Amino acid sequence: MNVREPVHFLRKSLRWGKLWNAAQALSSYGLSRISGRPIVWGLPPVLMLEPTNVCNLHCPLCPSGNGTLRRKRGHMDFDLFRRAVDEISGKSLMVLLWNQGESFLHRDFLRMVRYASEHGLYTLASTNGHYLDRPEEIVRSGLDSLIVSLDGATPETYTRYRIGGDFDRVIRGIRELTVTKCRLGSKLPIIHVQFILFRHNLHELEKIRELAGSLGADKVTYKTAQVYDEKEAEDFLPREARFRRYQSVNGEVVSKAAAKGSIPNRCRTLWVQPVLNWDGTVTPCCFDKHGDFAVGYLTEETTLRRIWHGDLMNAFRRRVMTDRGALPMCRNCTEGIKTNYREEDIRHV
Repeated sequence: MNVREPVHFLRKSLRWGKLWNAAQALSSYGLSRISGRPIVWGLPPVLMLEPTNVCNLHCPLCPSGNGTLRRKRGHMDFDLFRRAVDEISGKSLMVLLWNQGESFLHRDFLRMVRYASEHGLYTLASTNGHYLDRPEEIVRSGLDSLIVSLDGATPETYTRYRIGGDFDRVIRGIRELTVTKCRLGSKLPIIHVQFILFRHNLHELEKIRELAGSLGADKVTYKTAQVYDEKEAEDFLPREARFRRYQSVNGEVVSKAAAKGSIPNRCRTLWVQPVLNWDGTVTPCCFDKHGDFAVGYLTEETTLRRIWHGDLMNAFRRRVMTDRGALPMCRNCTEGIKTNYREEDIRHV
């Protein structure tokens, strides 16, 4: 039986402190747009926490997987994670437990999930599915939603992008997790099978839905791919415009990664969802993959609130509000752009 994810989210999030904080954040964003200067109230309603930036795969479009990530590799200290969760508990709605790495590689990852869940935060994780071999621990951790990347319905298609991956292992992990949910009488975690749309896998659009259903997943999401240059666009992007997030000229992808539509001088994410990387650095958003625009460092002496309201973060907000298109990462950003081609609940009778 499916859990309606929005309903479950609301049940966990309908608390006065959380709603008031979200209202503060969104209203301050609205006032900032009207006034043309950064006004910030409250704490971020959503926080992305990076357990690790280490990954077991070598996906060609991922900075962590293809070796181009300029940040030092490592794993978040649990005490740092705890301090962040303690500060946002009762205020923030959700934690996103990933960034540039495979979160399940962190030895304390499920401990992190449990801690955040026990402190009233909706927990959403993303994985490449190779470390789902502790299904009972995952179910009992309190994890609310889990995205499993599965970019092919066959081993041949899957390994075209998920280099170093084991298709059968991922399939087995998803199946064992859904069986364990059933055995324990749990509807959680809600399992998303995520299928990134590439030129080489479009022929499996319907097959992946059928496969996800047979595995007992709750949702399948078709997501558009992000590229950084013309060669990557030519190698990976579908030719049909509805399957990609970039502009085209006469049916061909433009030479540089220019997202569909114009780039407005605003960004809601800068009022809603920062990133705390494994080493304590705070960045404005997940598109700052290399930490080029770090706005602070979370320590025992420095709070997330101080960083969120600090001069560096406000300077970055002001920069985006003045000329967002001048920042390369913002030109390849999906803020305000639909990146999910389609998302479907899977009905299990």
